[in-house]
Amino acid sequence: MHIEFLRLLFDFGLVILIWTVQLIIYPSFPYYGRLDLIEWHKIYVQRISYVVVPLMFGQLVVSAIQVYESQTFYTIASLILVILVWALTFSQFVPLHHKISNTTFTEKDVRQLIVRNWGRTILWNLIFIWGLINLF
Repeated sequence: MHIEFLRLLFDFGLVILIWTVQLIIYPSFPYYGRLDLIEWHKIYVQRISYVVVPLMFGQLVVSAIQVYESQTFYTIASLILVILVWALTFSQFVPLHHKISNTTFTEKDVRQLIVRNWGRTILWNLIFIWGLINLF
């Protein structure tokens, strides 16, 4: 399998994942009572990690390999976008999820998950579409 196709698989997986999170998972959080959200969130974070972690690491590793093999505008810029998504994830979303896990969250924090996640949604879609265009 060519590395470009492997990369596209990781990118596509993350696009499907982020749209599911953006349209279904995060918008469902306000419908939970506080205690129910805390309980569900523990389960959610553990389960979603089995999907998110391999996809994000896979995308990062394949992006780095692509840069190592060929330093083009696409490979370098694409890796920068992937790193930007990682930065957003760890600077914006991990703290918000920790607030829910630690029971110190507010309704505003839950709303911020939805609002801020549009940035990752746009970035992962851009990464995927650009990779698709670059492939052909």
